[in-house]
Amino acid sequence: MSQQGGVDVSTLSVQQLSALQARLSQELEHLSSSYQRLRAAQSRFRDCIRSIKDGIQGKSGDTPLLIPLTTSLYVPATLAGSTPTPTSTFPDKSSTKKASVLVDVGTGFFVEKSPEDGISFYKGKVDDLTKNLAEIEKAVGGKNENLRVIEDVLRQKMLAEQAGGSGASRAQQAQASAG
Repeated sequence: MSQQGGVDVSTLSVQQLSALQARLSQELEHLSSSYQRLRAAQSRFRDCIRSIKDGIQGKSGDTPLLIPLTTSLYVPATLAGSTPTPTSTFPDKSSTKKASVLVDVGTGFFVEKSPEDGISFYKGKVDDLTKNLAEIEKAVGGKNENLRVIEDVLRQKMLAEQAGGSGASRAQQAQASAG
């Protein structure tokens, strides 16, 4: 019953096994909460992809939208873009401004991207999170197995102590009644 570190858990005391069990349980709890946070982030990125596809691509500047200012306050708006705008270099000509999205790239920075590039960015994020989630699943599986082994050895040691303790008390009772 060797563990990853090369320690034979059957040689550990009940107190050491209990401490190891508590530590493994705590690590599992931390990994589980990390897993849930990553799944939530993955879901948010998928929502971003869906929002770009459903809310921006293929819509004109006349499409009404509600833009959230807070979780319960929205303002009506229309999409900007695809409208002719005069260029400063050539005032007599106009160019068509393509639709764009502002992508949150982290730590409060936003980058203007085309809808296609925004979707590509968020797909990359979803893929990265999928890899991280797979790694966490492996780690959780390993920790669960370690915890199961520790609990089995702990249970065996406690049963052995109980059996040894009751055997010793029977011997003391037999000695007292003989004497």
